[in-house]
Amino acid sequence: MSNQPLMPKATAVWLVENTALSFDQIAEFCKLHPLEVKAIADGDSAQGIKGLDPIQTSQLSRADIEAAEADTNKRLKLADAKVRLPAPKTKRGPRYTPVSRRQDRPNAILWLVRSHPELKDAQIMRLVGTTKSTIQAVKDRNHWNSTNLQPMDPVTLGLCTQLDLDLEVGKAAKEKPVQADTGATLLPASETTAARESDAPKKPLEELNVDAVFAKLKQLGGKSE
Repeated sequence: MSNQPLMPKATAVWLVENTALSFDQIAEFCKLHPLEVKAIADGDSAQGIKGLDPIQTSQLSRADIEAAEADTNKRLKLADAKVRLPAPKTKRGPRYTPVSRRQDRPNAILWLVRSHPELKDAQIMRLVGTTKSTIQAVKDRNHWNSTNLQPMDPVTLGLCTQLDLDLEVGKAAKEKPVQADTGATLLPASETTAARESDAPKKPLEELNVDAVFAKLKQLGGKSE
């Protein structure tokens, strides 16, 4: 049995809208990052996703939610499934898209490119049943209808399920390389070895010429010795 709830993002949307649970409690139950849950609450993420009631799907009970609302340190646990679902097939053929929905695929591609840039073209092709050339045209703004395209959630459009989307996003997150922290870098040798202007040796003062000074004074006074 999986320890992840069914359609975790849709479940998180419902918990944010209908409970007083903390972001950490929702994030841990739905296997999301707390900042992602906060973005859902602020309306910056999961726009257009319909919330999934975990009580109706027997993943949680009302008593469990009320107990967690009263104690922020309490963590929600996924209830035992009453019905065993068959394991999803990993290998599938090309997704069939109904004719009535095919005109919405560019909008769905634009949403995926903006909301989940970590997704590969092959993953987008599996989700919305499109071609690589169409994806590239949307990315480069060369699509014939690019001026009228609007980013739309493919789940809302019915092009894929939330479970499929979460699965592909999870795969892309695992394959994304972690950027190494290079930290502070040393200055180049040309800068460290360059002589500072303030450290340059000062030019010694010219020696005082006594005869020249007296000669100048004589000229100014108009008298000769």
